[in-house]
Amino acid sequence: MHVLVTGGAGYIGSHTVRELIKAGHRVVILDNLSRGHREAVAVLQKTTPAGTLDFVPGDTGDHALVSGLLQERGIEAVLHFAAHSQVGESVERPELYYRNNVVHGLSLLDTVREGGVKYFIFSSTAAVYGEPVEVPVSEEHPVVPANPYGATKLAFEGALRWYGRAGGPRWMALRYFNAAGADPDGDLGEDHRPETHLIPLVLQAALGLRPAISIFGTDYPTPDGTCIRDYIHVTDLAVAHVLALHALVRGAAPAAYNLGNGSGYSVLEVVRAAEAVTGRSIPVRHTGRRAGDPAVLVAGARQAGQMLGWRPRFADLRTIIDTAWRWHQKHPAGFETV
Repeated sequence: MHVLVTGGAGYIGSHTVRELIKAGHRVVILDNLSRGHREAVAVLQKTTPAGTLDFVPGDTGDHALVSGLLQERGIEAVLHFAAHSQVGESVERPELYYRNNVVHGLSLLDTVREGGVKYFIFSSTAAVYGEPVEVPVSEEHPVVPANPYGATKLAFEGALRWYGRAGGPRWMALRYFNAAGADPDGDLGEDHRPETHLIPLVLQAALGLRPAISIFGTDYPTPDGTCIRDYIHVTDLAVAHVLALHALVRGAAPAAYNLGNGSGYSVLEVVRAAEAVTGRSIPVRHTGRRAGDPAVLVAGARQAGQMLGWRPRFADLRTIIDTAWRWHQKHPAGFETV
């Protein structure tokens, strides 16, 4: 199948491109490189068979460009990762998030419907749920986003649902919890500018690239007082997208599914696991809670297992951190090290 992957030069997008090609699909990456990395595309091009991957620089809101790609490449499915995803930034600049995640997203969806694309997989987020009222968080949990990032993702999910009923593509939305880790081959990994995710921040501290790791709040109602989160390996997320696409092809109904391991680890547990993996002491700095941080956020992800046949392969925290550590050791400056 010919697949268009928007945001395919980004963290989760690039890993998913690799899994799509392993599954026998031909992929076109569309990325404006505002947050993705041309070096990630170069890595993919070096490690995939000739003729299976193309890269087109551009924006999802460019109707003429996207329409031409759909027609010229015979695109049958779109996997949509192109979005802004930093919670703090979304609070400070909501207009940026609504413009990119919703307005440009709707432009893409209009073009996809006009082009007769059959299938659409959306990269969504657990942020659509907001403050959890029960844990684990299942797909039936109320959706009350606590920030513009989650609100824009939920808005696009709603558009997918209504477009689908009006003759648009058949779709699935995959709601991630905390994406983490790196490709086991060590050539693709996590490189955000700025970096806001816990595991890469901890590993940067282990490498001496930052003086300490900040722990926001030690008085939560958890065993060690720090927040608990569900960490899911990026390759497991990537495989879930391929399974979702194949399920749609087989006739599965449109739906939104959670992706997580179903178990949580505290901030201090992550730090201790990273110390065990790296063999290095990681300095920490305790500070106050951040507004809006729930004490515990763990996925209820049974539906993805039942409906997609998805099972995480890299569920152990140390395994996740070990893959990330191998990436960061080779790429201390991220993809700029390539």
